[in-house]
Amino acid sequence: METNPTVAINISDDLYGLSNTKSDPRDLPEPDVHIVTCDALRIPAHSSILASVSPVLENIIDRPRKHRSSERVIPITGVPYDAVLAFVRFLYSSRCTEEHMEKYGIHLLALSHVYLVPQLKHRCTKELGQRLTIENVVDVLQLAKMCDAADLYLKCLKLVANHFKAVENTEGWKFLQDHDPWLELDILQFIDETELRKKKTRRLREEQRLYLQLSEAMECLEHICKEGCTSVGPYDMEPGQKRSPCSKFSTCQGLQMLIQHFATCKRRVNGGCLRCKRMWQLLRLHSSMCDQPDSCRVPLCRQFKLKMQQEKKKDDARWKLLVRKVVSAKTISSLSLPKRKREEELGETRSSHGIRSFRL
Repeated sequence: METNPTVAINISDDLYGLSNTKSDPRDLPEPDVHIVTCDALRIPAHSSILASVSPVLENIIDRPRKHRSSERVIPITGVPYDAVLAFVRFLYSSRCTEEHMEKYGIHLLALSHVYLVPQLKHRCTKELGQRLTIENVVDVLQLAKMCDAADLYLKCLKLVANHFKAVENTEGWKFLQDHDPWLELDILQFIDETELRKKKTRRLREEQRLYLQLSEAMECLEHICKEGCTSVGPYDMEPGQKRSPCSKFSTCQGLQMLIQHFATCKRRVNGGCLRCKRMWQLLRLHSSMCDQPDSCRVPLCRQFKLKMQQEKKKDDARWKLLVRKVVSAKTISSLSLPKRKREEELGETRSSHGIRSFRL
């Protein structure tokens, strides 16, 4: 029975990629093992070097031979010859050129996984992640899953999720639908979870923005009661005293307009005015946050404190939760400020007491 002949490759200075390293290829002993690639090409190698880098190759080399005189051969097929050669060069020199990584990165990742070469696997994972495109992302995704390359797998999933419409039209996606429905399901579930996380994040940001606005409104309320602003001030301040806009005038102006309406509205007694109801809620929120009701000069602060002590616990718990969220929003916002600015605002908050009524 005839066997397919193999073609051996002559040893050259560049065969093992050592020409640009401190090692001299001429110092190597004679090769004692051959790596057989596709097309029956053979690469001469040294068993000691292969075994020191790859435990899988070490097991293959140490495997008993049928005949003591038989030649040591390691078959590595299924990938192009040049990819195997680049793999062998990495085993010898721990280096891989950008050209080889660009051409054979997918094959080198598979070889590094099969033969347990973590240094090469890390390099391939990083390089392939930087070279991801709409056209190749599905192929790399499938390989990353088979090779347990978690970082690369996640990066591929994110790219697919962000450009799903474009990925759907690629040949890789059509092949995936026909041959790997379970992976397709994983991708679709990841996309759904990503959308849910985005919606949740948007909702949390919107809530945070609302609580921050309420926190700012509480500051403006105390500021109006203590110092006064452009059109509303404390009852014991002279009406003719000139007041300039504060640093948060956009919020303060809206609150002043609400206070002016609250002071003159005829429907607030019967609870029929939504603007007045909003003002009542702001006053109650302040009272829930205030820790000095006896000296506080914000209108109705002490009265609300007494009223809340008489209300049901369920309703009181709802306000306590709102207070915690408003205070938390203020804290998170202040942490983003410079240290000096935080200390100034903290000092202002501690020294601010408000007043008992307004002068319009």
